[in-house]
Amino acid sequence: MIDTLLSKAKLKSERGARPPAAVELTPEGALAGALPAPGQAPVFAFAALPAGALMAGIGEANLRRPGDVAAALRKALDEVSPRTRFVTLVIPDVAVRVFVLDFDTLPAKPAEALPVLRFRLRKMVPFDVEQTGLTYQVLSQKKDECRVLAVILPIAILEEYEAAVRTAGYEPGAVLPSSLAALDATESLEAVLTVNLGETALTTTIVNGQDLLLYRTLDLPEDRERRAAEIRRGVAVAVAYYEDKLGAPPRQVYYAGRGDAAAFSRWLDGGGCTVFDLAPRPATGATTQLGDASMAGVAGALTYRTAPVEVC
Repeated sequence: MIDTLLSKAKLKSERGARPPAAVELTPEGALAGALPAPGQAPVFAFAALPAGALMAGIGEANLRRPGDVAAALRKALDEVSPRTRFVTLVIPDVAVRVFVLDFDTLPAKPAEALPVLRFRLRKMVPFDVEQTGLTYQVLSQKKDECRVLAVILPIAILEEYEAAVRTAGYEPGAVLPSSLAALDATESLEAVLTVNLGETALTTTIVNGQDLLLYRTLDLPEDRERRAAEIRRGVAVAVAYYEDKLGAPPRQVYYAGRGDAAAFSRWLDGGGCTVFDLAPRPATGATTQLGDASMAGVAGALTYRTAPVEVC
């Protein structure tokens, strides 16, 4: 699956792999997971946040009560007793912008490729591309075609999330947007359509092997009826795109978000989709009540173990 890491932190433990612990921050709280030992099943813990402590977005500060956020991070992570101080931090999709870009060619060296990416992204994002965290991954490359996954966010937002982790007593070994982290929770060899429902947005993704065919984040209205209609429309667009690109409709849709697949299916009101949990809630290994927190981001962050891509 996709391996995208956003961080300036150097991974000093288990270099060349993600940390054996991860934590996802949402407006509802912090969900932490850790691998007690190699080959063992992860353990999980959740710490709730007071309303308004975290308000994710791209245009202004996300952590409105950073002390409360750091306390929730510390509580959840301490509960799972990570083997190192380094953790993967999973942040809301709406705090990040993700693009699939096509180039004729792209320089092989990151120091030369990043200015090219910044130039292309200059008119595509509502912030200064020179003051950002930016990483990329080559999805496919041919003689005269290069498809690139680019992930970018304002450096001020990246730094406030990283600062909360450090205040909690840990070190951000990597930072991942929720939907890209969740993709690694499935080991399917077939093309995968996933839906990630957050508090204010819906993200749909389609991955076929190492190729990301679709990544789309749709802002959702607060009104319940309009929200349900936008969710159904967003899923229908993704299903249609899947069929157009792959020649057949998806046999299943994988869900990540609050609640579970059964609850999300009710939002779809039928719609011809069979929905499965991308990362089902574990029967054992929870050290606290997990509430409605999605397991997919943390499960994915703990699953995939490859060399990190540094952010410049």
